[in-house]
Amino acid sequence: MSDLSQAEALDRAEAAAAAAREAAETAGQAAQAAQGYADQIAAGALDAAVNAAGATGMIEPFVFLFSIFVLAIFVGYYVVWSVTPALHTPLMAVTNAISSVIVVGAILAVGVDASAGEGATAARVLGFIALVLASVNIFGGFLVTSRMLAMYKKKQR
Repeated sequence: MSDLSQAEALDRAEAAAAAAREAAETAGQAAQAAQGYADQIAAGALDAAVNAAGATGMIEPFVFLFSIFVLAIFVGYYVVWSVTPALHTPLMAVTNAISSVIVVGAILAVGVDASAGEGATAARVLGFIALVLASVNIFGGFLVTSRMLAMYKKKQR
């Protein structure tokens, strides 16, 4: 094909082999650098996963309590809507009793000493809000119970 002598062909083959060796060394160095970067990224991802899951791998208390709250909403919804009208009045009486316990706890929260430390102001504000809402629930419950009982009274002529 070409008019190369054996010596020239041998020289070119040796040059190509040297170039291939250099390319292989460069590729090896690049692979080592990429491995180093991959190790750093993997270590960072592992640290992020450990931080996200918590150092002990346990569920955060807020997530646990919030899930209980959401489940209580669903259970309460199905319990309330499955109650027959005849049981509504006793159920309201029990609800009023529960709200009265909430009022006691809210009064205790409102009475927290302001110098008690961090979070005392938040406890007082949330306690006041709970006190107002529970009071509205109690008085509304008594109003509804009174109206329900009036439905069962005999009408006077």
